[in-house]
Parts: sequence; C-alpha cells; structure tokens
Amino acid sequence: MGVSGSGKTTVGRLLASELGWEFADGDDYHPAANVEKMRNGIPLTDADRAPWLETLRALIAGWIAAGESAVLACSALKRVYRESLRVGPEVRVVYLRGTPQLLRERLRARVGHFMTERMLESQLAALEEPEDTVVVDVDRAPAEIVAEILARLELKNP
Repeated sequence: MGVSGSGKTTVGRLLASELGWEFADGDDYHPAANVEKMRNGIPLTDADRAPWLETLRALIAGWIAAGESAVLACSALKRVYRESLRVGPEVRVVYLRGTPQLLRERLRARVGHFMTERMLESQLAALEEPEDTVVVDVDRAPAEIVAEILARLELKNP
C-alpha cells in the first residue's frame, strides 16, 4: 500500500515474481468513472472507493478460499480501507513510504498513467500512515525493497 508514485506496481510485480505468486494491481479494478475522475484531477471520495474496495475484498477472499497466494498493489490510504481488505489472518500489509519530493519526481517521470502529480497532494492528505504494518522506505532500487520485504515478512522465494 501507499500513495501514487511509491512503487506499488513495480515492487509488487517483482515481489510476486520472486515468490512465484499471482500479482494484481488494484488500479485495474477501479470503475471507469473513478479513473475518469482521477485523470481529471478530482480526488475520489469514500463513496467512490467503496465499490472498488468491495471488489478487492472479494478478490482477496477468493485467493484465500482457493488456497492461493498473491500480491495485491493498492493504495489503501485509510485505516478503514485496510481493515476492509484484511479478510483473514493471512493478509499482510506492507506500506511503501516515500518523501513527498521523491514521489513528485517519480510522478513527473511517469508516462501514460491516469494518476498524475497533481493528485499527489490529495492522496497525502487522505493518507493515514499505518502503525500495524511493515513500513519500507522506497528511496532504493526495487530489488532492495523486495529483499527487505521478503526478510521482514519472513517469506522465502521458491
């Protein structure tokens, strides 16, 4: 979890690959209306996020029911969002934390994504930094971040 530009997709894909797990990007599950709002610089409300979070919750519950392991990259900015996604004790949350300056630099360099730099301030304002998760600073190479996540969650690649 983390704000836009924290590397959720990049780190999530690499982590899933290292573990041989499925990967899903929460952005792919946003309704078209949400994507359009964000593309136009309009922050999402809790009401906008509710159906999206319910979809992600069902996705996670499906993986657990099937006995599958997966990595899901999603913002989960508020504690209540994270609580709704914790459908079982198997669910672990990793917070990818970056300084506003680093996040802005990354978003300026990003091409072809609906979430732009102008939305960062609203995400930072909405962010409730978690106290009950693994926190990883993202000012390093993705491989180093993944190595730290593997170690901190005591996960082993196959």
